[in-house]
Amino acid sequence: QVQLVESGGGLVQAGGSLRLSCAASGRTLSSPVMGWFRQAPGTEREFLAAIRWSGSSTYYADSVKGRFTTSRDNAKSTVYLQMNSLKPGDTAVYYCAAGRRWTVGPDDYDYWGQGTQVTVSS
Repeated sequence: QVQLVESGGGLVQAGGSLRLSCAASGRTLSSPVMGWFRQAPGTEREFLAAIRWSGSSTYYADSVKGRFTTSRDNAKSTVYLQMNSLKPGDTAVYYCAAGRRWTVGPDDYDYWGQGTQVTVSS
């Protein structure tokens, strides 16, 4: 089992920045891939970024490439999503997830955080 707790969401004006955190605990070695997703009302869950607990690999969806950056702090078992140049279209509930495969599909991730709301005002 892996437990994920997110924090850092909130209300920000367009063009602003936020940093989300996802603290992991439990059997994180069994789920070496951490993904970030978001879901706006009436839409499907959208992949944003992925990072491994080891190595330097990251991967980004085209919709956020160049604006969002994911990183990790292994000592704190925490991954981050730095979001810059935010737009109203980025408004959604943001989730972190843990899985075994390097993939963009939400169904392939085994554990999910509770989600944190990000609202970008125009």
